[in-house]
Amino acid sequence: MTFRRTFVATATALFALGALSVAPSAWAQNKVLKAADVHPAGYPNVVAIENMGKKLEKATNGRLSIKMFPGSVLGGEKEMIEQTQVGAIDILRTSLGPIGPVVPEVNVFNMPFVFRDEAHMRAVIDGPIGQEMLDKITASSAKLVGLGWMDGGSRSLYTKKPVRSPADLKGMKIRMMGNPLFVDTMNAMGGNGISMGYGEVFTAIQTGVVDGAENNPPTLYTAHHYQAGAKYYTQTNHLIIPEIFVMSKVSWDKLSKDDQALVRKFSREAQMEQRALWDKSVAEYTAKLKADGVEFIKIDNKPFYDATAPVRAKYGAQFADLIKRIEATQ
Repeated sequence: MTFRRTFVATATALFALGALSVAPSAWAQNKVLKAADVHPAGYPNVVAIENMGKKLEKATNGRLSIKMFPGSVLGGEKEMIEQTQVGAIDILRTSLGPIGPVVPEVNVFNMPFVFRDEAHMRAVIDGPIGQEMLDKITASSAKLVGLGWMDGGSRSLYTKKPVRSPADLKGMKIRMMGNPLFVDTMNAMGGNGISMGYGEVFTAIQTGVVDGAENNPPTLYTAHHYQAGAKYYTQTNHLIIPEIFVMSKVSWDKLSKDDQALVRKFSREAQMEQRALWDKSVAEYTAKLKADGVEFIKIDNKPFYDATAPVRAKYGAQFADLIKRIEATQ
């Protein structure tokens, strides 16, 4: 009897181990990976992930593919991150804000003028620092695997009156994203930073509750904020914040090593493709804005850079070494 119990226990354990060993390949048979984004269909981020799915489908002879759910149909970013953590969503494009609490280093990318320009930002995320950040996310308790980066554009001012220097911002109420770091940035630049929900901005500009806001050209056009009266676009480029796309750790662990390598490969290609699509989008929307009477103002950014030094000192002290490495990246 003892022998029989031992045999059964051993067989059960071996069966369990066998099930674990075949689970990844079994799960990945004709698997449609669910991807999600808050951005609408046709947006560069969405298109890049859709094309990544086509490559994955071709490389695996249809065994793996991706179905995209754009336009927040699966919820806001917070809800979608929670779904990704439990494997209900397989791939998610998200902003860095919600990642900061578990991987504080990503917050360095949120600071004003931490990047000299967009080319500098791309050199950082394409290089060792970008990979280290992805690895930190993967190794963290977030239950997410960092796949790649995406451009979120350069954020600049758009206002009812032209702005060419910090002095011109005096007395102006400027809508900022709901983060003390961003409000402090605008206050340091000379304006009065107002934290406000994105959906309220059009009416707030139109009615004079705020005198302007800040974002990239595609957003200025698609949100119609210029039609509310913000006809001057001052190219401060004070925030250049990359975005990220991740995979559920639950889903990732069910992939074979070969499939994981394919996902990594096509993720890097998606990162580069999104960039090309983004640049094209910015050029197209800039042309549309100019045609509709928006004046683009080029300025000397140094006065704004100098004015925001206290913000970098306040929020960047814990990342001093990382900031030095970012600054040294060519």
